[in-house]
Amino acid sequence: MDKLDEITHKRKAAQQKLLSLDSKVYKGFLEMEQATYCDGALPRKVKELIALGIAVQTNCESCMQWHIEQAALCGAGPQEVLEAVEVGIEMGGGPATVSARFALDVMAKVFP
Repeated sequence: MDKLDEITHKRKAAQQKLLSLDSKVYKGFLEMEQATYCDGALPRKVKELIALGIAVQTNCESCMQWHIEQAALCGAGPQEVLEAVEVGIEMGGGPATVSARFALDVMAKVFP
């Protein structure tokens, strides 16, 4: 079993376990997920691509796999998926520049 198949298998097994335990929190999560990814002002495909960028930034492999697969099912092509991945890359680096601004302010005070 390759890594992607293993992630899928573990995700499905965990979902079944939580449902068999009658997890109210997990059921609520699934309802929230359904409400989140339905078409609205933003189509589902766009929402899946947004989630993919966030998944890249948070380094959630299972999330990346899931949202790429879901985006593809919604009609996203490889270039759209790549650009969502690139947004995740930028957002991983971009916030660090904000932290760096604070560090520069501290340095200015400590080393006048």
